[in-house]
Amino acid sequence: MLYRALLKPWLFRLDPERTHELALRWLERAQGSARLSGLIERLAGPARSDRRLEQELFGLHFKNPIGLAAGFDKNGRLIQILPRLGFGFLEVGTVTFHPQAGNPRPRLFRLPRQAALINRLGFNNEGAQRVAARLARLGRPPVPLGINLGKSRDVPLDEAPDDYLRSFRLLYQLGDYFVINVSSPNTPGLRRLQSAERLSRLLEALGAENQRLAGSAAAPKPLLLKIAPDLEPAELDQLLEVALAQGLAGIIATNTTIAREGLSAGESWPYGEGGLSGRPLAARSTAIIREIYRKTEGQLPIIGVGGIMSAADAWEKLRAGASLLQLYTGLIYRGPGLVSRIIRELSVKMQQAGYRQIKQISARVGQEEKQ
Repeated sequence: MLYRALLKPWLFRLDPERTHELALRWLERAQGSARLSGLIERLAGPARSDRRLEQELFGLHFKNPIGLAAGFDKNGRLIQILPRLGFGFLEVGTVTFHPQAGNPRPRLFRLPRQAALINRLGFNNEGAQRVAARLARLGRPPVPLGINLGKSRDVPLDEAPDDYLRSFRLLYQLGDYFVINVSSPNTPGLRRLQSAERLSRLLEALGAENQRLAGSAAAPKPLLLKIAPDLEPAELDQLLEVALAQGLAGIIATNTTIAREGLSAGESWPYGEGGLSGRPLAARSTAIIREIYRKTEGQLPIIGVGGIMSAADAWEKLRAGASLLQLYTGLIYRGPGLVSRIIRELSVKMQQAGYRQIKQISARVGQEEKQ
């Protein structure tokens, strides 16, 4: 209530990227203060603990299924404070090997009537070396940490595997899982890496390096693939075939969309190009989740992301086949209490539906598919 009544109206008067930078600074300051950290936790509200929401997935323990999507904490500055908002896991990045400033400003736009954002940030980040140094300094967070890797803008597509590998090596010991981002619409040509031939080459290189870095005494790190919501059915089929053949740990569905469905005529003007996130993406991302689950018969765990603004949205994606969920745009429109509110309401929904474990939800999806 405090956020929506007082903070949000003030923050929405500022440029969106300026607001984001202020939020990062405030949270970073709170991270270094026990008193301010406690205040952040109270502002977020109590996140009810419920063992039914816990699960083991790709060798990691998740105390609840709600994670922070990549894009909010690009440089890994807030990994100790963000779990206090109730998140069950975090994902930092997207990180590229080379530091890069991203696209020219303005490059982030709010669409308040649609509870949406359009961004064309372009993987602005400090680079893998600086992010690795910061993560090492801050120490491991109390929840699983994912690191989202992208291609440096100026690296040709044919050299993409080596570029990803350089980042992967630097960050390997610091992440619990890694996400291969080949689906942002804001790096020219990046989505061409979703083609079967290029994707196979990239994942083969990363898989081999993953085995080498793990050695014989430890399991390789889980590798996940973040995909676009704009794939044609045949493209999705080929991508999933490659993902299964390469033994990926899971799929993140989905990134932002270049489509403008759900927006009124001219609403995206004058914002132009960029990825659309938030409520208009919800139905499309859920449909992709359902298709992935059906096509793979549940063999690939899915992290569902796109337009989660409430527990009802989260429940819909779980019922489509997602095992975990992520949000980002919802925080901007609903505030820091969104995570704990979703967790509390999911607990109620679990009880009402008679589920004793969250993994039973996707199991029910599989049973219904076979009927």
